[in-house]
Amino acid sequence: MDKEKDKPKKIWKTLINIILTLLIIALLVLTIYFLYKSQREKNSEENTLSYTELVKQVNDGNVEKIEMTVGSTTLKVKLKDVEKEKTAIIPSTQVFMELVQQKTLEGNAINLIQKPQSMFAVLPSYLISILPTIIMVALFIMIFKMQGLGDKGEVYDDTERKSKITFDDIAGLDEEKEELKEIVEFLKRPKKFTEMGAKIPKGVLLYGKPGTGKTLIAKAIAGEADVPFISMSGSEFIEMFAGLGASRVRKLFDKARRLSPCIVFIDEIDAIGARRSSNSGAETENNQTLNQLLVEMDGFSSEETIIVLAATNRPEMLDKALLRPGRFDRQVTIPVPDLTGREAILKIHAKDKKLAEDVTLAGIAEDTAGFTGAELANILNEAAIIATKKEHEAITNSDLDEAVKKVTVGIEKTSRKISEKDKKLTAYHEAGHAIVSQFLPTQTAVKEVSIIPRGMAGGYTMYKSDEDKYYISKTEMQEKLIALLGGRAAEKLILDDISTGASNDIEVATQIAKDMITVYGMSDVIGPISLKDNSGQLEYQMFGDNMQDAIGKEVKKLIDIAYNDAQEILKQHIDTLHAIAAELMTKEKINEEQFNKFFA
Repeated sequence: MDKEKDKPKKIWKTLINIILTLLIIALLVLTIYFLYKSQREKNSEENTLSYTELVKQVNDGNVEKIEMTVGSTTLKVKLKDVEKEKTAIIPSTQVFMELVQQKTLEGNAINLIQKPQSMFAVLPSYLISILPTIIMVALFIMIFKMQGLGDKGEVYDDTERKSKITFDDIAGLDEEKEELKEIVEFLKRPKKFTEMGAKIPKGVLLYGKPGTGKTLIAKAIAGEADVPFISMSGSEFIEMFAGLGASRVRKLFDKARRLSPCIVFIDEIDAIGARRSSNSGAETENNQTLNQLLVEMDGFSSEETIIVLAATNRPEMLDKALLRPGRFDRQVTIPVPDLTGREAILKIHAKDKKLAEDVTLAGIAEDTAGFTGAELANILNEAAIIATKKEHEAITNSDLDEAVKKVTVGIEKTSRKISEKDKKLTAYHEAGHAIVSQFLPTQTAVKEVSIIPRGMAGGYTMYKSDEDKYYISKTEMQEKLIALLGGRAAEKLILDDISTGASNDIEVATQIAKDMITVYGMSDVIGPISLKDNSGQLEYQMFGDNMQDAIGKEVKKLIDIAYNDAQEILKQHIDTLHAIAAELMTKEKINEEQFNKFFA
């Protein structure tokens, strides 16, 4: 039935494409014709007679033949004793004909040839005359198309499908899957709930970091329930013409009602669901689109089994009207997977990969704390590419380790030539980071230290991340500052100079110190208050004029203490610092086992 209704849309699309193609061809023909005509006229300037000269030649009896095309003001003139024909442009055909007839009657015989007008000669003039009409028709069709009556409807046709993804394709989200299995039951057996008096939830909002699997879960719900899955991005509703967004919302939900039971998935809903503001400019269109979405979600009847799923990375941006009960009844956080979840995700993505027998995915899961499902899939893909380039028979542990480094730090640049001075500076800088971290109880163990450039870094110190942390203490954040400033402290202590190599360390350390004071309330002077508002901006005014100065002093105090502590640790282990730096300058890279030997 739907295919029959969609036939007019396909006809319209074909008609639009034909008209636009014809318009382009007409413009090309005109362009080529006028270029040819201008070039021809340029080449024939020396063989052109003026009208005055032509009349003189006729009166003098020097004209042998005249060739005239009906409807044209251009003549081909053959003069006596001249081999080439000349071209003349006359102001009036009738006047010139009278002149020729007079001379003919007087005995000056002129061979007068009249040719019918060629179709190709008049075609450009016809095209020019109807060109404004063609342009107007094309513009009308384009506007007609943009209003949603043209091929925009195809957006819904292309996304109307049954999803083949199920909950078995998702790992690391066991609790979230249990929560969403209720939605599957609603879609499969709605009467079971309505007979009990339960109302089917209209909307489910999925929010979390990019790459955590929000779209994948939406497809899995549709796959488990075996219902059509209609998907659109929030940005597809936004257009420069007023009312188009609201029109597309209506079309989307009209489609959903015809396909009920089904799932409507709106990705990046914050594009149309952001808080409504003043009705001015482009904001008016956004507000109208959001209003229409609210109306459509309120318009579901109990007989229409339609679930609206939406995904966003910024739930704080959404209008409160969207989040009230009766619209998005459920709000499910999709978190970053924990250690067990990461290992399960890696196993799913490793099904189509050729892994060596000694590969341990648990080790990769330990080294990727904080990674999302998409990032873990990318690591396995990079490992497969690396193994292929190295002509390995299967993906090895070394390929996986290299893939983790490539994703987290960047591509290793072994071909870059580094001076001995820069090499020494980088060696002491990275050794400083590693040694300081070794003597800080809250910091994780060092896994690898390298002075080979990767990405934008001249060298790197990689740490083991074998546990998931959900809370960070004040002591841990203070010691993180010390570890970050260990490289700068080593430069100053050994070389009695500092470089730009610590710029990123200082930037990260300063941000951590600012967050400690302004967000986490870890300052005894400022107190346990947060200065961040709902939009993420810092508010100082409500705390007095001197608040910014007080915050600046507290941040500087934290950085200064951390920098001094880093220097003290390095002074106490100066011999180890020299030894590790020398080892790095020789080998360029040392692993965890080699590093720990210096402290045995």
